[in-house]
Parts: sequence; C-alpha cells; structure tokens
Amino acid sequence: MGRARAARRAGAAAALALLWLLARAAAAAARAACPPGDTGCRLLTVSDLFDRVIRHSGRIHAELEKYFPPRGNELGRPARKCHTSRMPTPKGKELAQNLPREELTHLILKLLQAWKEPLSHFNHHIEHHQELSDDSLSKAKQISNMVHELKTGVEKVTEKMQSMGIISNSLNGMASSETAGLSISNEADLMSDSDFIHCFRRDSNKVQSYLKILKCRIMPENSC
Repeated sequence: MGRARAARRAGAAAALALLWLLARAAAAAARAACPPGDTGCRLLTVSDLFDRVIRHSGRIHAELEKYFPPRGNELGRPARKCHTSRMPTPKGKELAQNLPREELTHLILKLLQAWKEPLSHFNHHIEHHQELSDDSLSKAKQISNMVHELKTGVEKVTEKMQSMGIISNSLNGMASSETAGLSISNEADLMSDSDFIHCFRRDSNKVQSYLKILKCRIMPENSC
C-alpha cells in the first residue's frame, strides 16, 4: 500500500509539473504576441491581417499617384508590354473571383516577387535623373521598401490561412515564385521610365484588387 500511495503521489506531482510547464508556455506565447502591460493588445485574426495588407497596398497606390502621376502625353497611348505581361492573370473581377484561393494567393505573391529586383534596379537608375526632385527620389526608395513589406505581410496572411486550414499547405508552384522576379528582371530594365511606372501602377492595382477579392472569398459575411 505504501508503494502504491507513493506512486500515486509521484504521478500527481508529475501531472502538476506538466500543467505548470504548459501554463508557462502559454504565458510565454501570449507575451510574444502582446507586450507586457498592453491591456489593449489582442491576437490578430485573419480579417485583421487582411485589413493591414490591404491598407498598406492602398498607401503604395496613393504614393504612386502623388509622386509619379501619369503624364498627359501618356494618356491614350497603345498598351505597353510590361515585364509581367507573360504572367497569366485573370481578365476582370469575375474571373479573379472564380480562381481557387490557393491560386489567387500564389498570384499575389508572384506579382510582388516579380517587382523585387526591377524596383531595386530602378531606384539605382533614377538616382542620376537631375529632373527628379530629392523628394521624388526618396519616395521611389520608400515605395520599393513598402512593396517588400507588403510581400512579407501577405506571406504572414498566407501562413495564418494555412494554419487554420483555410487554404492548403502546399500551393502549387509556390517555390517558383522566388525565382519569377529574377528571371524577368532584365525585361523590366529595357522599359522606359514612364513604361516602368505605368506597369508598376497597373500591377500594384491588381494586387490590391486581388487582396480584396481573396478577403471576400474567405469572409463572405462582409458582404463585399
């Protein structure tokens, strides 16, 4: 009986120790997500993350329109061939809405990756443009950084959706998105500055539109 009682006590002690360790792990996770003492902090939902990247995408568009607006002689010009033109994208909102969630997510990431190297080269190139103000040069670099931040944000949304089972963990061809931008960056270098900005504006608008469509596909209760 003494041995049995000792064994039960040891088992109970082990269970309490395990519960204590789990509680500490949960508290550590909470501290990592929210700073200590921040009573207003809460864990971000998928909707929160979508709202953040959509707002960030909107800021990129606003900065483009303010500092690099279309010139009068560009209006009405024939359609220009962008370096992302051979990347298949849905023609119109309805076709985008019918794409599987994984494909739409993959397309957003591919478009953002496709501009990583070209934007870096463009920033280096326009440093020698005397007709551009220092403010415009600074904004061009800022926009490039914002695109990188947007891609990082979309990747976080993707990880959140995968962890919740909203989309599958294996997006077809996702690995190729890392090289998509590099393989077509030379084509971007051959474009004129006005064509480059036109194409970037076009693709940034696509990304924002696709993000909004993807959010609505996942959360139809928003009635959007």
